Amino acid sequence: MVDHWAWLAILTPWAAALTLAVLRLMDPVWNETREKNVARISLFASLVPVVILLVLDVKGWAVGVGGAIDSGEWFGAGPYRVTLGLMLDGLGLSMATLMGWIAFMTVRFSTLYMHREAGFMRFFMILNLFNGAMQMIILAGNAVLVFVGWELAGVSSFLLIGYVYTRETATRNANRALITNRFGDAGFLFGIFSAFTWFGGADWVHVSATVDQVETLGATLMGAGFMTAAMAKSAQIPFTPWIARALDGPTPSSAIFYGSLMVHAGVFLTLRLEPVLRQTPTILTIIAVLGLLTALMGWVIALVQSDVKSSLMFSTVSQVGLMFVWCGLGWFTLAAWHLGFHAMFRAWQFLHAPSLMHDLDRPSPPAPRWLIRWHGLHTAVLQRFWLEQIGDAMMAAPTEKLAADMQVVELRIITPLTGLPAHANAISTLAQWQDFQSGVIPQPGFSVERSTGVAGKLIQGLASILYHFEENMVLKGGGAGLLQILLNIGKPLTRIDFFLSEPRYLLFMIALTFVIIL
Repeated sequence: MVDHWAWLAILTPWAAALTLAVLRLMDPVWNETREKNVARISLFASLVPVVILLVLDVKGWAVGVGGAIDSGEWFGAGPYRVTLGLMLDGLGLSMATLMGWIAFMTVRFSTLYMHREAGFMRFFMILNLFNGAMQMIILAGNAVLVFVGWELAGVSSFLLIGYVYTRETATRNANRALITNRFGDAGFLFGIFSAFTWFGGADWVHVSATVDQVETLGATLMGAGFMTAAMAKSAQIPFTPWIARALDGPTPSSAIFYGSLMVHAGVFLTLRLEPVLRQTPTILTIIAVLGLLTALMGWVIALVQSDVKSSLMFSTVSQVGLMFVWCGLGWFTLAAWHLGFHAMFRAWQFLHAPSLMHDLDRPSPPAPRWLIRWHGLHTAVLQRFWLEQIGDAMMAAPTEKLAADMQVVELRIITPLTGLPAHANAISTLAQWQDFQSGVIPQPGFSVERSTGVAGKLIQGLASILYHFEENMVLKGGGAGLLQILLNIGKPLTRIDFFLSEPRYLLFMIALTFVIIL
């Protein structure tokens, strides 16, 4: 029964994020006095997982770890079954405790660091969402639940990279990071498909128990899918460029996302898939080679960086590359210990970076002389081996062009075929009608945009009738009393609609809808 408490380590941060979102909607006017309440809620939500996981650690040390626990079926369709299960083995509990402690320290640091920031509450909403997502990645008992946490962590990363969404550079970098990681997500989905196809399920216990009965092709395809996701999330070659763009977020988010937690999610997934990967020497060789190349690249690029965050970031990429080398060589235990120590040390470095820059009153050291003497190599390092340009040309730019083409197809082909109008000229809200009465906007007339098709014609005629009825009978014929009642009702609804239309709330609702549907 105590093992089921582990769900609170996941759900408590998400509940805190939801609570902050509701409080924000109920009282959109921000003032500094609310910072203390936001900080208390976030600190409590980050402390609860630590306490629960420590209790489970003590229980595991005293009577043994619980292993896999099943809290019921999530959904099923034909032969496909996904359970609400957790994996409370030694790897999961130790990593979850470490991640929970780092998350708590980051939240505590952020309550002071983010003081008087305009997006204070928004920052902690996203941070709590991310903390729960990381616990889901670590503790989930099957690949499908891991994917839920995987996606929520990606959405949180996107929102915090574009934290200052009024800056075009920040939003562009957020898009680049999101697009690059979608290629990894495609690999994750293929890995889940391969698990159901060849292994008969996506539960980690089931996969480990049946791996010896699966042919090498199935295990290799599954490993290739999941390792693509792992390499993308951990910013290994060829997906490295996105992590340099992620530094636009606030320092605490850089510490918890790309310094200590999310950047290690790919390594943790590799550790979780150890039984499968040991049956696929080809995949182990590939991740060892790519990890070694990434380690060398990150090390040499870090030597020429002129700012603290970039230097720490490429040093992190280099260390994570070494973890993949250990996994590729079959030294999974060494990789796990390396992950734990590096996560703690790098979190401290990132959180200490602002004080370090304040204390040090000297320029950054120059590049090593041996590197400067190699003019070609020095130029390539300064250009970060042109990986950003290559990544944009091969991944980001084609995706953006495809999205633009699909929008054109929707407007010029799908919309006319379905008979939907591109836009309506009628007044669509009571606020617009009030603006029309005061002369702010001109009278649109009693017609809507012309539509095609049977459905379009019916919708157009019905819209014209309803508009005529609203304009001439409801609003005018009802008298001032009716109009005032409608205005009183419409003002708070208009305010809610305004706030929900902002990007941060739209993305939050998309993420919430995704979780509910799955």
